[in-house]
Amino acid sequence: MGKNQSKKTNLLFFNNETTNNDLSIFDRANKKYTILTYGCQMNERDSEIIGGILEGLGYQPSEDITQADLILFNTCSIRDSAERKIYGKIGEIKRLKNNNPDLIIGVAGCMAQKDREKIAKKAPHVDFILGTNNLHKLPELITRAKNSKETLIDIVEERAEIENEIEENRSKLTTQKIKASVNIMYGCNNFCTYCIVPYVRGREKSRPFKQIIEEIEQLGKEGVKEVTLLGQNVNSYGKDLGENIDFADLLAAIDNIPGIERIRYMTSHPRDFSDKLIQVIKNSSKVCEHFHLPIQSGCDKILRDMNRGYTTSQYAILVEKIRQSNPNASITTDIIVGFPGETEEDFEETLNFIKKIKFDQAYTFIYSRRSGTPAANLPNQIPLETKKQRLQQLISVQNEISLELNKNYIGKTVEVLVEGTSKNNPEKLTGRTRTNKIVIFSGDQQLTGQLVMVKIDKAKTWTLEGKILKD
Repeated sequence: MGKNQSKKTNLLFFNNETTNNDLSIFDRANKKYTILTYGCQMNERDSEIIGGILEGLGYQPSEDITQADLILFNTCSIRDSAERKIYGKIGEIKRLKNNNPDLIIGVAGCMAQKDREKIAKKAPHVDFILGTNNLHKLPELITRAKNSKETLIDIVEERAEIENEIEENRSKLTTQKIKASVNIMYGCNNFCTYCIVPYVRGREKSRPFKQIIEEIEQLGKEGVKEVTLLGQNVNSYGKDLGENIDFADLLAAIDNIPGIERIRYMTSHPRDFSDKLIQVIKNSSKVCEHFHLPIQSGCDKILRDMNRGYTTSQYAILVEKIRQSNPNASITTDIIVGFPGETEEDFEETLNFIKKIKFDQAYTFIYSRRSGTPAANLPNQIPLETKKQRLQQLISVQNEISLELNKNYIGKTVEVLVEGTSKNNPEKLTGRTRTNKIVIFSGDQQLTGQLVMVKIDKAKTWTLEGKILKD
């Protein structure tokens, strides 16, 4: 009888003191893994680390899920729609487990941290569930899953001291070693009322300054041109280190690392974007002039209910400071529509605010009610149809602004980091400006990874088009 057929649904919990098992049982020949990643860039970076761990165990990546010996879901719980999609996919692969009882299925990430028992109950064919704070336990879980008839759950509520244990896996890169993401901190202390992240990622914890610098120095030696520094709120970096080092100091240090041509970062909370940080970016040669500052709402009442910690006036002053210091800056944002209690008048305030600020781009979302967050219990929840209507109206207004600003690039020559072939037109190359504008142009594939100058001759809402300058 196959393992899946005799599997119990009772749960086995590990604590943070569990020791590593002997991994000699791994059959290193022809083992394949597939990671299905959902959510933010933090999850994408975690998937890279997981991939490094798995390859250290002898597994090789496979894009064909039907050929995988191990399937791992790295999940997101920021919106209900994401969770439904993940549960649907987990359900789909049950047939693969039925056909191959030796297939190992794991669930990691924010959804695993939040809904461990629910996942085990709804999907008993899952072999193990791994939390966000202890990726280093993955080899042990795989070992135990090979010999267990139980759903294994390994969750800790606070991030363990794991950096040294997974450091060797950090150099696993994507995009042909052109770009890499680097975690500089974990967790969040902001507790926006709509957000589940602090409950599943834990409190803020900064990585040691020296460790980050050494990692990026190695990336520079390996040919990486662009690094993106990741954190739920990078502006909080260093507050817990006790070393009198902040995010601006970290950027200034990375600016001097050889080989690295561009530095980006996300996410950056408007509440604590300091004057010092603005000045450091102005004086930097490598930090890109792209400022992603999630406003979330253009209505002060809604911002207060969201616990965002700033007003629209304070936000507007910050934007003005940035544009005075960096005249070529692009400013993008996130906006949520349909937050509980948002009236038509409140929504109109948001529309008027984005017309005033003129964001280069806005990532727009319908408010998703998340159990366990304060906003889920607020009165006056907005009907879905109303939220959809507001979203479409918001997108329409923002698209006009985006196109208007992109047209200002026509006739200008911009520096572009070539990322490879365009997904929508394989006969063209694609890359990004320092201001994070996508540029499409003709050129040799061998230019991938190089900085080139492109003269823009056409502007669309989401992209620019141009011709490369040979000199």
